[in-house]
Amino acid sequence: MNSQRYTISEMSETSNISKKALRFYDKLGLITPRLRGANNYRYYTHEDVLSVPPLKYYKQMGFRLEEIRAAFDADSNASLRALREMFTTKMEDLRQEEDVLRLRSASIHDWLELLHEAEMVLDNDLRQVSVKYVPPQNLLFHDEVFSLDIKSTIINMGFTNYVESLDNNIAGPVIVHFSSVEDRLKKVEQPIQVLQRPMRPCKPELMQTLGGVLMASCYHIGPYETISDTYRKLQRWCASNSYVHAPDAFERYVTDYWTTNNEALFVTEVLVRVRRPNDTFV
Repeated sequence: MNSQRYTISEMSETSNISKKALRFYDKLGLITPRLRGANNYRYYTHEDVLSVPPLKYYKQMGFRLEEIRAAFDADSNASLRALREMFTTKMEDLRQEEDVLRLRSASIHDWLELLHEAEMVLDNDLRQVSVKYVPPQNLLFHDEVFSLDIKSTIINMGFTNYVESLDNNIAGPVIVHFSSVEDRLKKVEQPIQVLQRPMRPCKPELMQTLGGVLMASCYHIGPYETISDTYRKLQRWCASNSYVHAPDAFERYVTDYWTTNNEALFVTEVLVRVRRPNDTFV
């Protein structure tokens, strides 16, 4: 049997645990010096040293110190059952934490992608019109009336409450579906849908498909008060390139009030469905 004894300084060096932490563990009864010297000085034993790896392993698994003490005290079948239940509970806690981390990671990833897109648009002054196939994506939608307050439409309390009522989360850019391009140009109220990607599955009737069709796209840079210029640019481009655009439009907010208060850094992608004169809209 190893009879070596350790002062708190020696125990700290051997275990790579600070003396402050060792004193705290002593107070909790996790690692307590077992020997007393002639001068009543307390010493750790080799058995105390061997308590350190299990302690660190339990901490690695995310157990609280009180839980670790209960694990160390297991000395019967009943204690083992309690220990198993503790591990089962911890597994469920970790699954929930994993879900939270997944949601956070996806949200941050989407935001980084939008920031990168905005940087590319701003650095290269991308304002030209192009036609592209937009892959279909299913988005959660919320019907509203656009009251000409674009900030309250983008940072939308009603939509936020709606998402929470569904016990869901959202990520990606805010997209607004305007039912009328002409009303958007005239700056009058109109029915709209606020769209965003849900993080958890939703009932089909709560979802709207954006894309799956050919669309004309143009980035608008700067304040929303001048976005009508981008719409008119799209209209002129469609007319001169033999395209007919749909009566509705989508605004996809790449950087907006969620990102910055500097309107010069606002980047908005305006999207309208297009077709050739002899075709029909899907």
